[in-house]
Amino acid sequence: MDQLSDAARRYEQKKARLVAEFRDALARGATVGLGKQTSNLFRSRAPAKALLDVTGFNNVISIDEANLLAEVEGMTSFDAFTRATLKRGLLPAVVPELKSITVGGAMAGVGIESSSFKYGLVHETVLAMEVLTGGGAVLSCTRSNEHRDLFFGFPNSYGTLGYALKLTVRLVRAKQYVELRHQKFCDPVRYFEAVGAACARSDLDFVDGTVFDGEALYLTTARFVDTAPFLSSYTYLQIYYQSIGKKQLDYLSAYDYIWRWDTDWFWCSRNFGLQRPWLRAIARPWLNSTAYWKIMGWNRRHGFSDRLRALRGDRRREESVIQDVQIPVQRAHEFLALHQERIGIRPVWVCPTSPAAAERYPAYPLEFGKLYVNFGFWDVLPLPAGAQEGYFNRQVEQWVDRLEGAKSLYSTVFYDQETFWRRYGGASYRALKRKYDPRGNLKDLYDKAVRRQ
Repeated sequence: MDQLSDAARRYEQKKARLVAEFRDALARGATVGLGKQTSNLFRSRAPAKALLDVTGFNNVISIDEANLLAEVEGMTSFDAFTRATLKRGLLPAVVPELKSITVGGAMAGVGIESSSFKYGLVHETVLAMEVLTGGGAVLSCTRSNEHRDLFFGFPNSYGTLGYALKLTVRLVRAKQYVELRHQKFCDPVRYFEAVGAACARSDLDFVDGTVFDGEALYLTTARFVDTAPFLSSYTYLQIYYQSIGKKQLDYLSAYDYIWRWDTDWFWCSRNFGLQRPWLRAIARPWLNSTAYWKIMGWNRRHGFSDRLRALRGDRRREESVIQDVQIPVQRAHEFLALHQERIGIRPVWVCPTSPAAAERYPAYPLEFGKLYVNFGFWDVLPLPAGAQEGYFNRQVEQWVDRLEGAKSLYSTVFYDQETFWRRYGGASYRALKRKYDPRGNLKDLYDKAVRRQ
């Protein structure tokens, strides 16, 4: 108990120092930003003029086993969070798929995983938080107190309304092992019907899927178990997604299941050459999302891949297509058909999501009682001759609108302002901005998500 009290005291001390630094920056008229990335934004933006160091907000403050709650600081990685909870036979209700994602970052953005069919998105598992607002105040926000408007408006705001310093997160009981079953389908309509049926089952803890092509669609259902006849490991030489079509039944430790996608960043490690056996054998420290982030950051700063292509005489224009979109399950086969015809990136991650409560989050509104399918696809595609910037990404946005879905903002966005604010709660956002950041000390969401400022 003393240790937890010490963690709480240290948090209060760090908070006081950060508030003082923040207010000093405001007094100097600086545009304020964080000194470290807190969400999975896959694009470069203009840097803020004043960067605040929040890296020290990276501790689990307390774990309440009886009430299945944890208090955790915003810069705590989900890897550290899950390590702390698993020691007590617990897990956060929804753990995003990459170890590098922070708890505060998932709240400010949109986090999802294979338990989202039961518990919704990450922000729906947060019960309370302390937010440092653009006005320099730290406010306690819950679902029902005087700052509930900020609580519900915070998800998908990407740090433009404030920074989550401490969060209270829902936990669930976990067992030591996870049993996985992979089932193959050859027809997209039947496949998404099976996804819906799986999400209606009460005996499953996790549901997701992997689409390799139109005739190789795999549904993965999983549940906690007390014992395992064998254990697989996909943290080094073996690659998880390559096992899906080879094993109908598999077993992982709970920790390895939670991070089954992290070793190869789903399948994107192939873009770094790290699926070559000889290179993989000597590159173990680099087989994780944190390392891939560093490689991508270095490449953005130095333009290495562009220079390499130029040396090879490759003058083709390319477009980065990194997307996560939510589509109602009844129309998921329509989206997949468009994707296969016009985009063609493979594999595609499929993750069902059902909003956990009727409460609305205006910047990412999903309809309660409706099952959505999240499609995740990430790669670089050659542009057709004469195509405008955003040729592929703009098509994805059009399909999402037509199919009454929702698109995450972490990737490149091309919506015009009118469309953007209509889809992402413009009236609510502007009211929150006036109330909690009246002088515009933090960036505007449209500027950050679309203009990359």
